Amino acid sequence: MELSFLRPIYARPGPWASVYLDASRDSQDSRPALDLRWRALRERLAQQGADPATVAALDSVVRGHDPMAGDYGFAAFATGGEVVLTEYLSAPPMKDIAANGPIAHTMPLLAQRGDQIPWVRVLANRAGADIDAMSTSGVAQRAQVKGGNQYPLRRIDQGGWSQSNWQRSGMTSWHRNADDIATAAAELASGVGAEVIVLAGDTPMREMIAAALPTYWQDRVVRTDAGFRAAGADNSKLDDVTVQAIAEVATAHADATLDKFGMQEQIGNGLDAVVTALQRGQVETMLLVDDPSSTEQLWIGDLPTEIATSPEELSAMSVAEPRQVRADAALVRALVGTDADLTVLGPDEAPDLPDGVGAILRYADASTPGRDRG
Repeated sequence: MELSFLRPIYARPGPWASVYLDASRDSQDSRPALDLRWRALRERLAQQGADPATVAALDSVVRGHDPMAGDYGFAAFATGGEVVLTEYLSAPPMKDIAANGPIAHTMPLLAQRGDQIPWVRVLANRAGADIDAMSTSGVAQRAQVKGGNQYPLRRIDQGGWSQSNWQRSGMTSWHRNADDIATAAAELASGVGAEVIVLAGDTPMREMIAAALPTYWQDRVVRTDAGFRAAGADNSKLDDVTVQAIAEVATAHADATLDKFGMQEQIGNGLDAVVTALQRGQVETMLLVDDPSSTEQLWIGDLPTEIATSPEELSAMSVAEPRQVRADAALVRALVGTDADLTVLGPDEAPDLPDGVGAILRYADASTPGRDRG
């Protein structure tokens, strides 16, 4: 997971107010329910010492955000009377959270956001296609392709000597339109760096479009008969297929990361080793088992690399006022500050990972913890 979108947060010293809430508005009483949930969170922030200007800024954003359809969540991060980052969550958080502290509480956002897989989806018929795309930064793009050949689009059985000509003309129009759709899909896929292309719609067109794609993209195609390109069509099953295709790519990423980590043997294994590696800017990718109930704490200074398991260690690094914070919050801040990536794992994905944390290192030398083990 690439974390650069969090840089605006860690560019400021704080303190930070972090809020996660169920913002669903799928019923008539959802607005009053949202107000009640937010009121409770606002009171928690005040009890934790959040300044009134920051709470007021969050109040404006929470109450004034554009609602989504169905169930969803909303996260916001504010400091000094300004909301710096907001994010919609595809589902309500497991529980509403209000946290005020020296640094932002971003781990719940990252755990729910997951690995952002760029994708393209093509919903086609003989006349053209609707193409949707999503980049790693969450920017959606949409294109509509009207094939250059609109007539004839059906192979007409009119008999007589001209029947074969009509048949061939129909097929030729389909192929040319498929070429136009494939070209547009490939361009959009290249633009967002897509890792999967979902092809849906008319069966013959799916196959023609797949065959017309450059070889590089053919290897990333998922075909499905879910979805129909027509006004009012229910394409919820197509959404499910798209989500599943993206999830499979994300799982493959996690598996590859675990394999790479395993090749290091004992290097970068456990909390102490990871903290030391972060101090030295050695971490390329950190693996972290998400544990919302964790009470693990770390100590930090003003800089991202000023992170330690004890205040004495930071004092030895000339940090005047070490501060104690949630371990996952400190780890994420250090990752962002050293341009490292994160892979969030479930408990069943890495049951033997010491302390639920490990790191793939950019380099290792004689002083790297575990380096001397055979």
